[in-house]
Amino acid sequence: MTEAPNPPVPCRGVHIGHPDVAVRRDGDTWHVDALTPLGPAPRRFTDCLVRGARDHPERTLVARRGAGGAWMHITYARMLDHARHIGQALLDRGLSAERPLVILSGNDLQHLQLALGALYAGVPYVPVSPAWSLVATDVGRLRDMLAQLTPGAVYASDGAPFGRAIAGALPAGAELILDRGDVPGLAATRLADLLAVAPADVDAANAAIGPATIGKFLFTSGSTRQPKAVITTHGMLGSNQQMLLQTFPFFAEAPPVLVDWLPWNHTFGGSHNVGIALYNGGTLYLDEGRPTPQDFGTTVANLKEVAPTAYFNIPTGWDLLAEALEVDGALRDTFFSRVQLFFCAGAGLSQATWDRLDAIAVKHCGESVRIMTGLGMTETSPACTFGTGDVVRAGYVGVPAPGCRVKLAPVGDKFEARFKGPHVTPGYWRSAALTAAAFDEEGYYRTGDALRFADAARPALGFMFDGRIAEDFKLGTGTFVSAGPLRARVIGAGAPYVHDAVVTGIDRPAIGLLVFPRLAHCHALSGLPPGAPAEAVLDSVPVRAFFAGLLARLNADATGSATRVALLRLEAEPPSLDGRELTDKNTVNQAAVLARRAATIDAMYDGSDSRTIPAALPQGPASPPRYTGFFDNTGGAA
Repeated sequence: MTEAPNPPVPCRGVHIGHPDVAVRRDGDTWHVDALTPLGPAPRRFTDCLVRGARDHPERTLVARRGAGGAWMHITYARMLDHARHIGQALLDRGLSAERPLVILSGNDLQHLQLALGALYAGVPYVPVSPAWSLVATDVGRLRDMLAQLTPGAVYASDGAPFGRAIAGALPAGAELILDRGDVPGLAATRLADLLAVAPADVDAANAAIGPATIGKFLFTSGSTRQPKAVITTHGMLGSNQQMLLQTFPFFAEAPPVLVDWLPWNHTFGGSHNVGIALYNGGTLYLDEGRPTPQDFGTTVANLKEVAPTAYFNIPTGWDLLAEALEVDGALRDTFFSRVQLFFCAGAGLSQATWDRLDAIAVKHCGESVRIMTGLGMTETSPACTFGTGDVVRAGYVGVPAPGCRVKLAPVGDKFEARFKGPHVTPGYWRSAALTAAAFDEEGYYRTGDALRFADAARPALGFMFDGRIAEDFKLGTGTFVSAGPLRARVIGAGAPYVHDAVVTGIDRPAIGLLVFPRLAHCHALSGLPPGAPAEAVLDSVPVRAFFAGLLARLNADATGSATRVALLRLEAEPPSLDGRELTDKNTVNQAAVLARRAATIDAMYDGSDSRTIPAALPQGPASPPRYTGFFDNTGGAA
């Protein structure tokens, strides 16, 4: 007797738009364009703040916990009032694109007031990752960034923690603005002084803003090269939010409520998520937690108190949230009470975490919550494609949003994604050569990301992410290695013990991996007592056995040297910010890791490194020749 198939699990109802697309092929190049027209976007991005102050003046725009733990709120009306005062003060100081406002400190109420004040006055601002002031021991990187900008004013929330960086990097002629604290030897203006300036001609300055007016400069994360200052205009911000609204019409059906930690110096947090709240009359609760084992408890506490209508995070945050949801009933009750959509960005979500989240939702709610992915970048403010179609799996980035045109241009044996639309940057600040190199002969922005069709027979279904072209390389045998998809497989198959990985093997005989483990999870697996050093944890038998098994799983479906991993090394030292191995959005700079750890990689391949775990040789007559040092049939260290 044949068993009846399990009925499909219902998905929580949410209104999602799916644009019609047109697909055409021109030789080896594909064009995929959204046919659904983009609706009108505001002329000035601050028009949505003005509209909110008029239509719902007492609604909270942003809230943050105070010292006593209670939420401090700023309404739409109050935010507009503060923006007008601050904007006037910035105009009085002669700030402009040539002398912008730089913000060194992270997400807080003061930061958002300054940002909106600058936007209202037509003065570009520049949010810089606080890590370059607070974590990096060398202020040279910060000094280089400020030299690109020639700021008229530099702001930090507190002079004490930012004092060392300010003293070493503040350009001559730039006014220092602080909310509190002091920097020894430097005079500072207080933020309160800006708020005390009476509006005069700031409303006229606001009226003169158009779509081409620069709103802010955002530094790229530097995941493959040095950061560049990306021009972000009012038109880019407004059109991208309109793209988002047409993709997610439920944002207009009820004001969105977000609980969010993502940094505003990055486009995902500062343009995408802040913009969703502001554009749609929503409320943003600032989460001071972080996706780390030490700090995620703060996020959990916030999500137990404030139920989001949509939730955004990077893959590491989703991994930690899945763990917390599995064991915390109170968190599940609040979190699932009104959330309509999950969204992952910054990097690809592993299929293992995807399935885990789905299982938690089904068990708790009796229905799935849609997990949305897409593709975007700083230069596109940020969103270009969304996974709104019928394909539901990790790696799917969907179809172009309304207003976005996509070109798939052949580069080697891959297709590079190139974008055109009102959301795309005009270029990089004060860098004509980099700007020219970033666009092709038809004016499409070259992303460096590779895409492939989810179904080659039905290209209108949309795209799968296919890695970074710049990360791909050839082995010494001439075999081409697609590093991005392999790295994603390592992170997914290695969950929860792998934080990130770098693929090695350029001009080498075989593929290797430098793995940055999650030390807390590895420590639990090792069985060692608390306080055990990282080296002892990674050298423990259970941990080495897990990673030897990971190599075997990765190689089970390998089709040859282009996909077979020969060796793996566990890195006790995490990626270094000072060494530029870590970007300001907490992602790994692949090229910097390969350069900084070249001696380690040499030792991996010559067999002199005891922490390298080799793969077992494949069996049978098709086995490749044995390379001295990094294959060992016993599975032990070479």
